[in-house]
Amino acid sequence: ATGAPMLLDASVKPDEAVTARIKELAAPIEELKARPVSQSTGAIEGSREVCRAMECAMGNLIADAMLDRVRSQGIQIAIQNGGGLRASIDAGEITMGEVLTVLPFQNTLSTFQLKGADVVAALENGVSQIEEGAGRFPQVSGLKFSFDKSKEPGSRVSGVMVMEDGAWKPIDPAKTYGVVSNNFMRAGGDGYKVFADNGMNAYDYGPGLEQVVADYLVANAPYQPLENTGRITDATPAMAEEKPAEEMKAEEPKAEMKAEEAKPAEEMKAAEAKPAMEMKGEEYVLKRGDNFWDLARKFYGDARMWNKLAEANPSMKPTSLKIGDKIVVPPAN
Repeated sequence: ATGAPMLLDASVKPDEAVTARIKELAAPIEELKARPVSQSTGAIEGSREVCRAMECAMGNLIADAMLDRVRSQGIQIAIQNGGGLRASIDAGEITMGEVLTVLPFQNTLSTFQLKGADVVAALENGVSQIEEGAGRFPQVSGLKFSFDKSKEPGSRVSGVMVMEDGAWKPIDPAKTYGVVSNNFMRAGGDGYKVFADNGMNAYDYGPGLEQVVADYLVANAPYQPLENTGRITDATPAMAEEKPAEEMKAEEPKAEMKAEEAKPAEEMKAAEAKPAMEMKGEEYVLKRGDNFWDLARKFYGDARMWNKLAEANPSMKPTSLKIGDKIVVPPAN
């Protein structure tokens, strides 16, 4: 596949007929969005920074609503990707528009059966790219687990427990469990290939996820956000504490190390005059998930400057970057 993104900014004049038609079709949608659904006793945290890295209140709401809807069908576990949650909801009245903002993809509920070992494999996939803020991070219900991101992807998950008969029990790798997710994940989206390959008796045409959540909020009004329930535990070892002041003093650079201070003023000035990019190195090694758009945001603070990277690396195709290759990152100016 190839492509050439075109920037649609204020210089592009909208087609008047299309604009009018959109406004006409949007009227009933706007009416739906304004409809009150429920009340919340507190803010429901759904930011990407939180829901793609740890247990979050929005993840708990969505996963609980999913499981509640199909529990009577023998379903025990709910798994929702953090990337599918697109906003937070403030305390107070909740409208259908807010629910749709959180869940804009029109995903449907999917139920299937999965061996315990495959459930663990799914969780391993979910925590495999935390450092990159990937949307695959799993928000769960009926399930709890720990992860250690200092370990290699594929071996980070431990302590997986499933709620059975009102009690937490260690997951049985050989046992078959009922699972509910969304149809995007069930088809293998966000790396959940194990759902597509090993899911049994799958049904992908359940009600819309946004309606499931709205119904759950109605049934549980006023809704009380759930935070830090212990269903997801970050077991990554803490960084070593800062050294005591006395120890830091003892490690102050020796006289010969301070020779830097003796450099002629002209030499120091010349060093300061070097471009910032040259000072920190002009090459960058591509990592999993990198693309010119995100790298431009990282290096320049503006994703629209991706073409600067493309021009500096003419031998590389923006649509087929390879992990481990080095690219040149020119200064912003």
